Amino acid sequence: TGVYWTLTVMTTLGFGDITFQTDIGRLFSIMVLLSGVVFLLTLLPFTFIKFFYAPWIEAESKKRAPRELSPEIRDHIIITSYNPVTKSLIEKLNTHGNNYVVILNDIKRALELHDEGIEAAIGDIDDPETYRKMRIDKASSVIATSTDEINTNIAFTVRELNEQIPIITTADSPHSEDILQMAGSTKVLKLYDMLGRSLANWTVGGDCSSTIISRFDNLIIAQFPAFGTPLVGKLLEETGLREDFGISVVGIWERGQFKTPNPLSKIENNSVLVLAGSEENLKAYDVVYSFYHVCRVTVNPVIIIGGGRVGRTIADRFRERNMNYLIVEKNPRIVQEKEQYVFGDAADISILQKAWIDNAPAALLTTHNDDMNIYLTKYLRSLRPDIQILSRANLERNVSTLHRAGADFVMSYSSLGSNAIFNFIKNEETLMLAEGLNIFRVKTPQALAGKKLAKSKIRETTGCSVVAVKVDGVMKFNPDPWIPIQENSELILIGSYAGEKQMLESYKL
Repeated sequence: TGVYWTLTVMTTLGFGDITFQTDIGRLFSIMVLLSGVVFLLTLLPFTFIKFFYAPWIEAESKKRAPRELSPEIRDHIIITSYNPVTKSLIEKLNTHGNNYVVILNDIKRALELHDEGIEAAIGDIDDPETYRKMRIDKASSVIATSTDEINTNIAFTVRELNEQIPIITTADSPHSEDILQMAGSTKVLKLYDMLGRSLANWTVGGDCSSTIISRFDNLIIAQFPAFGTPLVGKLLEETGLREDFGISVVGIWERGQFKTPNPLSKIENNSVLVLAGSEENLKAYDVVYSFYHVCRVTVNPVIIIGGGRVGRTIADRFRERNMNYLIVEKNPRIVQEKEQYVFGDAADISILQKAWIDNAPAALLTTHNDDMNIYLTKYLRSLRPDIQILSRANLERNVSTLHRAGADFVMSYSSLGSNAIFNFIKNEETLMLAEGLNIFRVKTPQALAGKKLAKSKIRETTGCSVVAVKVDGVMKFNPDPWIPIQENSELILIGSYAGEKQMLESYKL
């Protein structure tokens, strides 16, 4: 009776006016109540979830992270992995209005990326059927930034379906370039080598002449530290560099901050000038300014912390420039030639003293751990407030932290990689000079045709500086600001990524 009463009450059935009075009748009621509870609380929800709710959720998930793209899509870019390089690349693609899709085999991760506004699809990157569903026949290019082995597999798989589509891959090992090309890769990017060369180019040292950072057709961009020269303390308009040598100061680096110069900009002791001009112009400049006391400083070895791929690339570049260097490396097993190596922990002052920390003009941090680079940057800056510190950053978000820790120059692996890939797929010449600093070209907008540079307000509007104008195939360096811009010309500009974006938006390019 107690069980019968409890079930009748707890199931909210109620007693009603027709009830069994015998024990057998109540036992029958208990069986009916128990079966009803099972059906109501277990089978009915299961049936609803299995046949109604779950299919609806699956359909919604397919909309957010599809396994197949619409037949109407075309000229899209297929990205086969999501990592810091492709994340930075996607930001550029969004800015320029390019269609893309990221292939992932994890639906949960794909849905997370969709919620972040990233176009993701589900599939296995080694399955030809995946690329058929991604409309490989209508895509404009394929990007593979995984390991060398996976990238090789992707290249083979894509080439099986499409012989013409450009395939851009990254290579971690220098020995993988030939293999990736044989697999079908159109362009192989050795990002670690590119990162090492970029850091080496910005290092003070060598023969004390201006260091060429990049070439843009016949235009040369170089950097030159003002330390120890008569330029220190002068306003830019007082230097006479444009009048005497035909070169322009298009930027000034001070403690990791790039400043767009104006005639009243003052050159400080720690300023690094970014110069633009022809090769002849820069040689004439070096004849005058490359023989000051900075040369006496740079005969001391530069410290390279980390003997990995980036560190070894920097060392190779220094040997080409006849620069002295010492590599601080923890693991002696990865070193084949032990000359110019100091083995030990760079956080140990005795190890740094063996590497000439007291006299070194510069130190480069090349470890793959951003936390370690930040830690060592702060330590080195406390030991040597006057040393030039250059660091690698694996994630863009750590660039500003490294600058705050004391780094003068930081180059992001992800930014460098995304910029190189973007240039290839867009067939453009946007060169990344430094983190957040690009040189790029645009066709002269209609709004600027016929206007004088001095009146164009390009710098005020976008923060970018015009360093050259190309007219009828001829590059004119440091154009006269009072000569009108011709209609069919091209402008060569230098500025930040935000400035480039503002330029494209302001003039609807």
